[in-house]
This record gives sequence, structure tokens and C-alpha cells, in this order.
Amino acid sequence: MIVINLKNYKFGQPLIDLVRTIDIYCNKAHVAVPHTDVKEIVKSTTLPVYAQHVDYQESERATGFILPEALQSVGARGSLLNHSEHPISFQVIKKTIQRCKELNLRLIVCTDSIAEAEKLKKLDPFAIAYENPKLIATGKPITAHDPKDLLKFVEVLKGTDIIPLCGAGITSAADVKEALKLGCKGILVASAVAHSQNPEKFLKEVSALF
Repeated sequence: MIVINLKNYKFGQPLIDLVRTIDIYCNKAHVAVPHTDVKEIVKSTTLPVYAQHVDYQESERATGFILPEALQSVGARGSLLNHSEHPISFQVIKKTIQRCKELNLRLIVCTDSIAEAEKLKKLDPFAIAYENPKLIATGKPITAHDPKDLLKFVEVLKGTDIIPLCGAGITSAADVKEALKLGCKGILVASAVAHSQNPEKFLKEVSALF
């Protein structure tokens, strides 16, 4: 599974153009885009489109919150959740997963902790992405920096249907190969695509691995 988080690096037409490039060179990818562009990106690509965050609220009087129902209505397949740049409490994660399951929205829940991964496993999200926040956007791959932790993470999810992903610092096909070798079933990347002057090379090489 290839998940490309485009963060807030691009909006509008430049974002649509980049997603179309991803679609051409890596049609196995899932893209996470800003909320304001979800609807247009869904119209512009065959790729599964995810939001970058979703909120749990019990009331429709929820000014400023992004409701799962709203994402579903514009064609999103699901959302990232608990990214290190947007952390939330475990109790909110739990409620959000339960609500999104009712709507058949897939959640990719991020964590930087093996202990938290153990707790998240009991909630049975679609996928869990293990990232070291200190390595994000550094070009220092988690596969080289934290291989022992990745092995532990993969072991935690054995025997479940949860997809184990890893991210942070992944910038090459070699990094992705190592992630797969360590037992991950996919990757979560951002800068390797969004900041690249030639994302086609990375996309083609990574696509060939899945």
C-alpha cells in the first residue's frame, strides 16, 4: 500500500496536476489531500482519495470541525488520523474509528509508539502507520534509523487484518524495499513526492515494488 500525504504543500490546480502525475506513474497510490480540495481531487483522479484528518462530534452543531459524513458526501475513501502534526487523544481516536466504521470510511491511524500501537490494535482500524516524528522531512529513513522498532511494530499487528505501514524520511525505492523486508505492507510518504522536482522517478520505482 502506497500512501502519499500531500500535506498543505499545494492547493487547487497545482495539487490536481500533481495528483494526476501520481495517477499516471503510480496508479496503486492512495493520496491524502487538504480538506478544501477533496471534492475536486475525487473528480480528477481514479486514485483513492483520503482527507488528512477527520473529527468526531456528536452534534451537527460543530462549527469548524470536519465530520466523517461530510467527507463521505464528497467521495473520500477515508482519512489519516493522529498524525504527529495533528495529534489527538486516544479516547477521541476510539470514537472516531467507531463512527467511521459505521460509514465504511477507512482510517489510517498514525503512531510513534509501540505501546500506542498495541492499544490501537484493539480498535481494529484499516491501517496503522508507524512514524518517528524526528525523521519526518529529513531524508533520514526510518528503515535505517529504527529497524528494531519497526520489527516490533510489525510483530504487534501479526494475526490481525490491520495493514502495517511506516513512514518518515523515506525518499527512495531502496528505503521502500527495506520497509517491505522488515515486514511492513506499505509506506506513508510526503516530501519524496510533494517536494521533488522529478516525482515521476520515485513513483515509477516504488510502483514496481507493489
